[in-house]
Amino acid sequence: MTRDRDRDRSGRPRQARPRDALGRPLPYGSVGVEPIAEEPLPPVQTLVLARSLVESGRHFAAHEVLEARWKAGPVEERDLWQGLAQICVALTHAARGNSVGALRLLERGATLLEKYGSGEESAYGLDLPAVVSCARRQLSTGR
Repeated sequence: MTRDRDRDRSGRPRQARPRDALGRPLPYGSVGVEPIAEEPLPPVQTLVLARSLVESGRHFAAHEVLEARWKAGPVEERDLWQGLAQICVALTHAARGNSVGALRLLERGATLLEKYGSGEESAYGLDLPAVVSCARRQLSTGR
């Protein structure tokens, strides 16, 4: 590991620093939430894990799961995974008290999901307009 960034043996960036439930880094040696594996999961497993993390209030961890899929998945699915990840980051910003950042990221994520939803690609059973509506409700109610 280097001093400026955690890396694995092959030099790839890895997050070894503990984090709180909102994704904020804690001092090394602190006890944080259970870390999320950085390897991408298959699409359906990604959605199941991300949903359970969102339901338990770990929006940042859900973002990490979705981001791994977005970066490893086929280019034609990029808008789906990136849009979902941005919505989770929007919820993270809201929980941290950054309402301006939350709204901006929500709109970016919603735009990507709308773009993706206008095509023929699979959304793996997700009702994308409902996902966006749910996120908007959560941001407006602060939950």
